[in-house]
Amino acid sequence: MASHKAVRQVIALVLLYCSLETQADRQPRHLPPEELTDAQVSHFHARRTRELKKLTEIEVVLAIRVPVAEVPPDFTDLLRHQLRNVSLPNTITKSVVATEVNLTTVCKPDTTGVHQCNCEERFGWSCDKCVTHDVCNSTVAETCGCINGLPYDGQFCEPITGLTLCQSSTTQTTPSATPTQTVTTMITPTTPTTTTTTTTTTTDPTISFSVLERNLEFSMDLEFNPSFNNPDHEMFKEIDAVIKVQSEMFISNLISAELKKLRSGSVIAEYIIRATSFEPGELASVENGISSQLGEKFNIITQSPTPLSFTPNQIFAGEAVTVTCGPPPDSLNFRENWTAEWKINEKPITVRHQAFKQNGQAKLTVTPAFLSDSGTYQCFLRDRTVFLQTGSLSVKPVPAIQVNPIRTNVKCEDGSTTRVLLQCSVQSPYRVQLKDGDEVLVQGSSSAAITHNYEITDCENQEKQIICEEQNNRKFKETITVDISPEAFTCLDDDEFGSGRVGDTAKAACKPDEEGEKTAVCEASGEWGDRQDSCILKVLLALLSESQFLDEIILSDFLGRLSNVTGNFTERIVESPANIGAIVKILEQVANVSRSSPINENQITDILTTVDVLVSDGAKESWDFLNANATRNSSAQRSASLEPLSASSALLLSLETVSNALSNDSFEIATPLILLNKTAITGSFSADLNSSVVIDVSVPGDPSSTITTITFASMDNVLPARNASNSTINTINGNVVLVNFKGSINNVSFSFDIINETLGNPQCVFWNFSLFNGLGGWDDEGCELVSNANETVTCNCNHLTSFSILMSAFIPKEIQAILAYITYIGVGISLGCLVICLIIEAIIWRKVCNNNTLRLYHVSIVNIAVCLLIADIWFIIAAAISSPNVENPPACRAATFFIHFFYLALFFWMLASALFVLYYSVHVFDGVVSEHAMAIGFSLGYGAPLIIAIITIAVTAPNNQYVQRTGVCWLNWDESKALLAFVIPALLIVVVNLFILVVVMCKIFSSRGTGNATSAHQNHVLLSIARNLVVLTPLFGTTWCLGIGTMISPRNEGIHIAFAVFNSLQGFFILVFATLLDKTSRSALVKTLSTVTSVTTSTNTGTTSSSGLGWRRGRDGYNVALGGPSSSSGASEF
Repeated sequence: MASHKAVRQVIALVLLYCSLETQADRQPRHLPPEELTDAQVSHFHARRTRELKKLTEIEVVLAIRVPVAEVPPDFTDLLRHQLRNVSLPNTITKSVVATEVNLTTVCKPDTTGVHQCNCEERFGWSCDKCVTHDVCNSTVAETCGCINGLPYDGQFCEPITGLTLCQSSTTQTTPSATPTQTVTTMITPTTPTTTTTTTTTTTDPTISFSVLERNLEFSMDLEFNPSFNNPDHEMFKEIDAVIKVQSEMFISNLISAELKKLRSGSVIAEYIIRATSFEPGELASVENGISSQLGEKFNIITQSPTPLSFTPNQIFAGEAVTVTCGPPPDSLNFRENWTAEWKINEKPITVRHQAFKQNGQAKLTVTPAFLSDSGTYQCFLRDRTVFLQTGSLSVKPVPAIQVNPIRTNVKCEDGSTTRVLLQCSVQSPYRVQLKDGDEVLVQGSSSAAITHNYEITDCENQEKQIICEEQNNRKFKETITVDISPEAFTCLDDDEFGSGRVGDTAKAACKPDEEGEKTAVCEASGEWGDRQDSCILKVLLALLSESQFLDEIILSDFLGRLSNVTGNFTERIVESPANIGAIVKILEQVANVSRSSPINENQITDILTTVDVLVSDGAKESWDFLNANATRNSSAQRSASLEPLSASSALLLSLETVSNALSNDSFEIATPLILLNKTAITGSFSADLNSSVVIDVSVPGDPSSTITTITFASMDNVLPARNASNSTINTINGNVVLVNFKGSINNVSFSFDIINETLGNPQCVFWNFSLFNGLGGWDDEGCELVSNANETVTCNCNHLTSFSILMSAFIPKEIQAILAYITYIGVGISLGCLVICLIIEAIIWRKVCNNNTLRLYHVSIVNIAVCLLIADIWFIIAAAISSPNVENPPACRAATFFIHFFYLALFFWMLASALFVLYYSVHVFDGVVSEHAMAIGFSLGYGAPLIIAIITIAVTAPNNQYVQRTGVCWLNWDESKALLAFVIPALLIVVVNLFILVVVMCKIFSSRGTGNATSAHQNHVLLSIARNLVVLTPLFGTTWCLGIGTMISPRNEGIHIAFAVFNSLQGFFILVFATLLDKTSRSALVKTLSTVTSVTTSTNTGTTSSSGLGWRRGRDGYNVALGGPSSSSGASEF
């Protein structure tokens, strides 16, 4: 205890002498002996001064004598230890601070009583002391560390760097300036040789020392400023001074210490310490001292040697992970109110990350973790200083196990074995295995797919479930369901869904990079129907999950990844309604984030690049599917809610929301199908958008603000053309323009270029999200049509949102009334003429059908008249059930089918007539009518039209593209081109008929003057028939050519009138050219009427007339009067 007391008194004495404030007093002083028991102070002197900041540093040298007998042998070691643990700097008074205490010289008697004075490390005797006094080891070099006896002048050991060395002839090479190079020399004997690690050679005995360098650094949580590196900067000087002080305090063999530079990365201070040697723990003490002295002022960061802890150790995407940080080390003296800050990959945490304190540690939960959460995590614990702990997290992708089939039906027979091929796969580096209960059927040795032929021997109705699971992580698994039944299947061997009974549901797997399933239901027809495809790209599904936790911190990175995915998978996205629906949901989440965070130019560019893919022409069928399957209410009710129920409406609402959150910069962004313009305006705004829309806005009050416009060239692929009256007869016939302005606008004018010039009846509309209880539709409230001229429609609206124009197929208003009169009067005349024609044919039937040629011709005329009569009747029905202002009802399909069928039958019977004429022009003999020829005629006249009509409705009706959406019950043109199923056969028949008639007439004219009377008579009949067909065929052909003309040039009034006249008077043409102008028919009619006048009972005449219409099978063909006499010849001329 006495020794410890003496040591403490020595230290107290040192600090007391440091309290001398007179800087000029540099003479030795004597202290009263009572200041230290059993110790005397011989003298004191100031050695040197230097400037440190604004204070003067004075080195005070004290000589303290302690009786050896009263202290233990290790007193010197105890003194060294206590001096090293003195807390420095130590404030003595307001103006005196003790910054460093060093033990330099220890003199004590040896066993003979002679004092030996030894220098501590980093100190030595000057040359004159080594020469004047005996050196302890009898070696004199440039300096020495121990001398015998006390120096007579009271001097002590001095720092090695400031010693006066003995002169020598040593020549030494200057060491390299490389900061980490160390020059080392060895102590040599007195013989005149020297060995060193350099090329230096000397003939004098030398003694030297090693110089070691340590390059260190520490970080400060500050924003870097290049001016910090100025040596005169207060921060640079203060840090440099503290480094020197702490190094001198703890490095026992210090040579020098200095700050090298400050660099960015927060702020990183690089410094170097040079010493002859470093004791264990010295550098750590320096670092702790620097942190303690500068930590609170400069937020010095102390790096933890141990990484962050992650729980669980293995983390899969979608799972929760907890990160643990701390506790901070005791040496940093953190208080209880420290705070924690977390960063992931140098970015702040997001809303998915919950930070909290627990049991003196900082913790972070990530729920759920995504692949994007992988990276470096940093935990900053802040109090007086900053404690940093880092760690790396790797989130593994979930094993994407795929099985095929997902669910299948198997027919089993007793006594036989049925095998089902099962497949299971997973991505690398995972491996899977198939299990039936606890039995492992097959294991994969790599990440390749495994297959297994599963055998079924038990044919009882049952359900088998086979499990495919990841071998090392069995929580990841998929199930294959096998339905076993002995019953026969209705749906057989489909490539995707296999076989099944009526009502069975089968499931098929998606592609390897997709997630979801395909389902289908077996129908009574033997086909798998109600096919549903919910397969979504896995990369999109991951983005969809991540979008639920979006915030402004990760938004830019997220949108960039979304844009890349849509660009890389464009074709597969536009062909899949499920993929489009997923992207729309993602954009809805982006819009939600934009309500609280502005969207910059780069972000909106990524958004528009993504949307550009969705609105492309390739996506039209997918959008049609989404719109058709949206849940809707047929009423056009306006709702206060803006929550869209359809994907198309949701997409547009998301874009409107984002456009309202754009930053204040003015910019323009163009993609192939979208143009965004954000412009600062004052008072008014006028612009030509994409050369297709001109906008003119007047702002009341003349304020300064910005207006945003987004022009879509193909939004008609996305938005349906239904309006507030629930009519879908319209078409979006201009670009869609979204206009956003932060303020009120009472007047905005648009001029739209028309896309399809054949449409008319323009309506100025905006998209109303509240229509149809949130489904959305086009509304004209607040908008009015200004003009429609020069293929440009000008609209005026009193509000802002998304605008366009609706147009529909039309007939010029100037002639609508005229066409109506022509059509109804003409159809009435046509019906009357057809009835008269059939009556006449019934009256003259026995008279004219006295040979095969005339019989087949009149059979054709009767069937042509019947077909046209029935078609006109259905035309009247169709006109009664349709309206130009609403969508056609389901009954319109039936009317269209029969009109289509009977009009085609008319043309095919004309073809049959031409073929009959061609046949008999070659076979000029008059024989018994061929039953085969008549059968061919009816098969061609009704069979071919029926096949064409059935195929047309079967192909187009499931997609609601069979009939036109306009008020006319007729085949669709705009969407499915179903009208071609009538136009092409009709025009082909016209061409073929004309060709046949030319051939026949050439044949007839070439055979005149040759042959017998029978042949001449037959030619005369054929010529008469041919002339009738020559007139009727061009008339019918011209009629439908005019019909095509009304579609090509809908604004041409002449074509509309001509078509109405020809179309409504076709029955009149048949009566005139096929009956009244035919001499044979006229002659038979006159003779029959003459006979009637001579008969007293008119009832018999009516009966005979009636019986002519009722064909029945006789021995000679299809006519009862086939064998009756005929007084009329077949020769007739006009």
